[in-house]
Amino acid sequence: MRVDHTKRALTLAKEIGAPCITTEPGGPVEPGASWTAALNMFVEELKPVAEHAEKEGVLLLVEPEPGLLIETAAQFEEFMRYVDSPAVALNFDIGHMYCVGEDPPAALRRLAKYVRHIHLEDIAATRVHQHLVPGEGAIDFGSTLRSVREIGYNGWVTIELYPYIADPDTAARTALERVRHVLTTIDSTGATERPHPRGDGS
Repeated sequence: MRVDHTKRALTLAKEIGAPCITTEPGGPVEPGASWTAALNMFVEELKPVAEHAEKEGVLLLVEPEPGLLIETAAQFEEFMRYVDSPAVALNFDIGHMYCVGEDPPAALRRLAKYVRHIHLEDIAATRVHQHLVPGEGAIDFGSTLRSVREIGYNGWVTIELYPYIADPDTAARTALERVRHVLTTIDSTGATERPHPRGDGS
């Protein structure tokens, strides 16, 4: 069912002119189960989807996520060793990498050749997987966004704040303001300032 759903999503993306879709990196590995066996199963299930992505001319981006099969940069690299399709690449989620103990700037540089889209959100210092407006958590967005530029990435960076269902407009405006402030600071001084919770740099 999921293979069919993902194929249809790829076809829809082609119809509306979207260059890519994102999918989860497999499900949770059951306690006591083999991670390698789960990876092999995921790769096999992905093959017909990747073939369909190639046919439609749409990228299929796998997004590492806490608690699922592929969480870390090393695990994504291991996954890509078994993938033989130009249509499969990476949706790099900055917050997810922080949650699993990675340094987002270092992980971005490590996985640069695979990155085709980026998700951005803040995460608390506890590294609990709860998306926050930039400036409300502990991620160093100055260093992270500098790394985005260093790797030559020029695609979309999507601020992903799905928990803010009560007032999404305010969350989106605040996030955009703070991220723009960080980018302006990088452009003008080369500093790696974190977003200030007030968003005005004061």
